[in-house]
Amino acid sequence: MLWYPVEHDRGTSQAPDVMVVFGRPKGDRSSYRQWNEGNIVPQVVFEIRSPSNTQTEMDRKWVFYNRHGVEEYYLYDPKKNDLSGWLRSQWGLNVIDQMDGWVSPRLQIRFDMSGESLQLYRPNGEAFATYSEIMERLEQTEERLEQTEERLEQTQQELELKDRENQRLKELLIAAGIDPDKID
Repeated sequence: MLWYPVEHDRGTSQAPDVMVVFGRPKGDRSSYRQWNEGNIVPQVVFEIRSPSNTQTEMDRKWVFYNRHGVEEYYLYDPKKNDLSGWLRSQWGLNVIDQMDGWVSPRLQIRFDMSGESLQLYRPNGEAFATYSEIMERLEQTEERLEQTEERLEQTQQELELKDRENQRLKELLIAAGIDPDKID
């Protein structure tokens, strides 16, 4: 989603990979127009570097985030497993020297660089699921849903069969002169 920090200036915009904005209601937006959002600057921004990103492009992003008041800016290069971070002081965004074990002041999440890839931990110490883990859980959930649907269909077929059997029994009782509603 594009973030427009200045009204009537469509040329000044950026599309962070992730931006976190406290103090604004949840909801779908086609873009983040800061002047329509109580003039609240996204507090935390994440960029995930891709092979197509140039250093000049990444430098421009840093300048944009610094100029427009982002509190925390994180840049992750998954190919190199390299995480850089910047934290706002009264002079602007300053480099965070040690990212391994760093805890975001705003989000209270911890960054762990000790493994083969970046791992994030919630404030309670629980690890965020990786993309692979989320996809695996999704597949498992879909499989369970399929199995449940199959059991439901089988149960419905069994109930329909019992209803037909019950209806046939009622017809036989009536044919024999017995009122099925008066049988205990």
